Amino acid sequence: MNPSLAPVSIQRLSDQLAAALAARVASGDLAPGERLPTEQQLAQAHGVSRTVVREAVHQLKSQGLLRSRQGSGVFVTDGATQRPLSFDPTVLESMDAVVQVVEVRRALEGEIAALAAERATRRDVATLRQVLKAIDAAAAAGRDGVAEDLAFHQAVARATGNPQFERLLGFLEQYLREAMRVTRGNEARHRDFADAVRAEHLSLVDAIARGDAAAARRAAVRHMQHAAQRLVAGGVVASLPPMAMPPRRRAKVQ
Repeated sequence: MNPSLAPVSIQRLSDQLAAALAARVASGDLAPGERLPTEQQLAQAHGVSRTVVREAVHQLKSQGLLRSRQGSGVFVTDGATQRPLSFDPTVLESMDAVVQVVEVRRALEGEIAALAAERATRRDVATLRQVLKAIDAAAAAGRDGVAEDLAFHQAVARATGNPQFERLLGFLEQYLREAMRVTRGNEARHRDFADAVRAEHLSLVDAIARGDAAAARRAAVRHMQHAAQRLVAGGVVASLPPMAMPPRRRAKVQ
């Protein structure tokens, strides 16, 4: 396996800090409405960088445990002791888990894309095309494009007009980001993979722009299926579980 595509570590400092802060919230040590220590204070107290603190706080915001107040800081939310839906933090400890996250995305994003095709405004479509350009620019600059790719899928969710989809993807972002880092890293090593991803994104946007819900759903599902298949073709995983493979067409009954 390519060393740049080693299994995602479950010992990231930001994950450890997020878990520690979440435990303080759950125990009542950080009470609802209480202001979190500053970024610098947390960094010094835990011996980590401010970037690690920002990532940990972002995770807890996505989970609904923390919220920012303009000019005042970050506070524990009123309902923080009632823990929201939460995935096991070890979810990405293996490449098989990355494939599983791709499968979750396939289930979600097919319907999100279909609704976006039914409801997207001209402004939504223009935003999607702008984000595609941002992904191209990131690749041209030698960046992994993960942030831009996430922004693209968030923009599709926003185009549904249902803010709950965008919030759901926001909650899942910590897992999507790690899985996407692997898939995009694999795709960056193969020019034909990168070209295929670009074509798949464009096909999805074109379907949304036409208002073709069925085509948008197919494009989104196909994109996820192909992302999983590229992991095999790139040597990242040995094989895919049956559910990650495209469904076989049934023979027509004569």
